[in-house]
Amino acid sequence: MVVAFNVTGGEHGDWAVLHVSGELDLVTSPVLRQRVHDVVAEGRHSLVLDLSEVFFCDSSGVGVLIASRRLIRSCQGHLRLILPAQGAVDGSHVNRVLGALGVRRLFDVHLDLVSATEDEAGPLSA
Repeated sequence: MVVAFNVTGGEHGDWAVLHVSGELDLVTSPVLRQRVHDVVAEGRHSLVLDLSEVFFCDSSGVGVLIASRRLIRSCQGHLRLILPAQGAVDGSHVNRVLGALGVRRLFDVHLDLVSATEDEAGPLSA
């Protein structure tokens, strides 16, 4: 079974939004890294990464998320992740991976796009 990796862009208010689906791994993570860099190069420093349809994430995918956080913070911007409790069929794989690695607390995590793009949105507790 081949799982297609896809990153589509959009906007929600003042936020740039990248919807990511498929497997975030060594082969596909450079695509996401480039898309994040493209958003920042366009002058957009408020970014939501919707990872609710990511079925698999390895260490290179986690590396891209951490690098994205670092890049956005260096621009005094805001990065928010959408990691629903249930997603990608049987639960958010990325949520479990970030938690297992102890890095989930580094991210501003939300359940959906509406809560992620609210001005005063607070992250879910880790």
